[in-house]
Amino acid sequence: MNSRAKKKILIIIQRSNGDVFLSTPLIDNLTALYGSVAIDLLVNDDTVPTARTIGNISNIHSFSYKAGRIHESIRIIKTVYKKYDLCINLTASDRAVFFAILAGRSCISAIDKKRSRSWWKKIFLEDSYEFDTSRHIVLNNTKSLELLGAEKRKTTVTPRRFPAEETSMRKRLEKLGIGKFIIFHPSAQYEYKMYPSHLRTRLLELLHTLDIPVIVTGGKSRLDSTIKGELPDLHNVHDFIGTTSLEELTALSNLSIAYIGNDTLNMHIAASQNKRIFAIFGPTILKSWSPWSNELQRSAVDDMPAQTYGNVTIFQAAMPCVACGLAGCDDNHGPSECLYNIDPSMIYTEVKQWLKTLR
Repeated sequence: MNSRAKKKILIIIQRSNGDVFLSTPLIDNLTALYGSVAIDLLVNDDTVPTARTIGNISNIHSFSYKAGRIHESIRIIKTVYKKYDLCINLTASDRAVFFAILAGRSCISAIDKKRSRSWWKKIFLEDSYEFDTSRHIVLNNTKSLELLGAEKRKTTVTPRRFPAEETSMRKRLEKLGIGKFIIFHPSAQYEYKMYPSHLRTRLLELLHTLDIPVIVTGGKSRLDSTIKGELPDLHNVHDFIGTTSLEELTALSNLSIAYIGNDTLNMHIAASQNKRIFAIFGPTILKSWSPWSNELQRSAVDDMPAQTYGNVTIFQAAMPCVACGLAGCDDNHGPSECLYNIDPSMIYTEVKQWLKTLR
């Protein structure tokens, strides 16, 4: 594809928060490639807060399923129709590809591997690539750069800085007498990805003995509220659940020295800030969703009870079914047995050994 200058680019990401956030290497590379280009995003409305944490973005268009798919599709088409020099679609769904074709004078899109689902898309797209579930999402999201003939650069996930929020968080920490601290994020978008309550409590009791403040973060969802009510009363454990915006949480994460918790958006934010990561994984496929190491330019590939690469340590259960990629053992958002088989003392020991290297 001709990589001549583009004035306006639309990137479509109608997937989850992690997909949206991990589009930052693509956006940064496009900015470097085209200079003063204006880059807009089209995302689902529940991921707009995440989209706002990404730099080098001019406008954010949002699609609401609650408003009705036909109504929203018509509205989006009217908004973006042929307004972009280039459209890059990171979502292989029919609707997202249709938006890409109508929005860009030229367009690149991810497509399904199955020819029965993708043959018509190749006819209308200027270029395409197969979405490969065996590759990390960062590598999938930057695949279009090859089709643009862009010079290969480092694939670095870089979050926005929020100076005002960092100042606010510093003041809050100072009032609590907190200097260096670790973030513990026990929640997730789905319960099947969450470390069980009794193991979470035991882990916090062990971390409490390390004599370093542990700030527990979370949002205002039902799952977060439940966790908030279950937190043990420990003087080294500080409850910030439901008290920060995503921008403030990003700022707080940037002030921390480490992240402990589930494989969530917050984990990816901390990894992008090159923090020390201790991630608890259940059924999620590591090849696609493990923390991306900016330092090593890679993610995890193989499943094992504990592994470290660069600034990242991942914990999994020693079970033959790990990692299955299902939404819980019943594949219907039920419990994930593997998460019940990760010993909190193993996580504690790894954190303790790492802290010794700082002192």
